[in-house]
Amino acid sequence: MPKKTHGLGRGLDSLFAGAEDWGTSIQEIAVGELDPNPDQPRRTFSPESISQLADSIREQGVLQPLLVAPASGGRYMIIAGERRYRAGREAGLDTLPCIVKDIDVIRQREIALIENLQREDLNPIEAAKGIRALMDQCGYTQEKVSARLGKSRPAVANMLRLLQLPDEVTEMVKDGLLTAGHARVLAGVSDSAEQLRLAHKAVEEGLNVRQMEQLVKAAAPKPKKKKPATKWLPAELEELQEKIRRYTGLKSTLTGNISKGRIVLQYSSREELERLNDMLERFGEN
Repeated sequence: MPKKTHGLGRGLDSLFAGAEDWGTSIQEIAVGELDPNPDQPRRTFSPESISQLADSIREQGVLQPLLVAPASGGRYMIIAGERRYRAGREAGLDTLPCIVKDIDVIRQREIALIENLQREDLNPIEAAKGIRALMDQCGYTQEKVSARLGKSRPAVANMLRLLQLPDEVTEMVKDGLLTAGHARVLAGVSDSAEQLRLAHKAVEEGLNVRQMEQLVKAAAPKPKKKKPATKWLPAELEELQEKIRRYTGLKSTLTGNISKGRIVLQYSSREELERLNDMLERFGEN
């Protein structure tokens, strides 16, 4: 089908700030010649959102061109703009405005992820999977991902932690039953069964993120107090400590060294205290 051309709009320049020059013209490409990107990080599209965009397209047309790459058989792979593609089909358009760019696979994945993260938020699990794919398939570190996405490194690390949650919990996040904030709190719980229990409790009781944090904190095992390490005593002081125990009948603790230290006697009843007093009085009489 013949393709019409017209001047390049400003949309992609603002969307992909700092990217290379995409070309000088936009082509109208038949909807039937466009294919969605199988590596698209977004897996769910709200029918209501697509319908609203389709209504807007009927009124104003497609304001932002799609970015596509040539594919085999004269077809085109959508790199950025699958929502517009879906909405355009729903609106009954025969063609869609596209910028055609021969882009390598790694750059395709990067652009698809960046467009989704910056223009319309993915659900937290899709975003985390997209970032993991960017790291695994493109060899990016967390630092490079954070720079490319304009997010802090801790934010990227927190998103990746969501992939450690049980499948049932991630489904709750995908379905909107739990927010990204809930998921981040649950990711800090080490036991998967406990993660699942807390997730169900949050949904059933409508807990907000702050309440979830308090619940997790309350359920966390209290750290055991460490017993102070027993200090080693020279043999002669060990012997003296034992003599004091035998003669007084009281628990005694001796600390220090042969030149300086402390002796502590402990009594647990009035009778023991009176016995010690009697012993000292007899000693003073001698």
